[in-house]
Amino acid sequence: MSAAVLAGCGGRPGPVHVATPTVGGSVRAQCSQLVAALPQQVAGQNRRDVTPAGAQAGAWGDPAVVLRCGVPRPAALRPTSYCFEIDHVGWLATQHGKAVSVTSPVQGTLDFTTIGRSVYVEVSVPEAYAPQADALADVAEAVAKTTRLVEPCS
Repeated sequence: MSAAVLAGCGGRPGPVHVATPTVGGSVRAQCSQLVAALPQQVAGQNRRDVTPAGAQAGAWGDPAVVLRCGVPRPAALRPTSYCFEIDHVGWLATQHGKAVSVTSPVQGTLDFTTIGRSVYVEVSVPEAYAPQADALADVAEAVAKTTRLVEPCS
């Protein structure tokens, strides 16, 4: 009996619940393409299932790196915001809704949102995967392939 209990404890983590915005039209189409193009690994972590079914999202690892597509424009995004580019995709780094510099160490989960793309995509990366911006290299190709560049980082 104890072997069954131990086997159950070492099992795969359950699905990640993700709050995703309701999107329609071309945003939904781009998000569906993005989710289908996401890699099996991000930050060296395996992909996990997400709920609810049909969520325009992806998740990897435990604690989970979470990507959400079709999020609203970040409140912290200003014309003077620092935009850093990884593999031709521009990103804004925030923590608790406030812009942060990726050149200074930051503790805790960081949220990265695309800048200058046809759809806003947010990637939340827990501190366990520091430096958190490294996870963006794993998703940038899928973002670049499935969303349109509207305005590059300047």
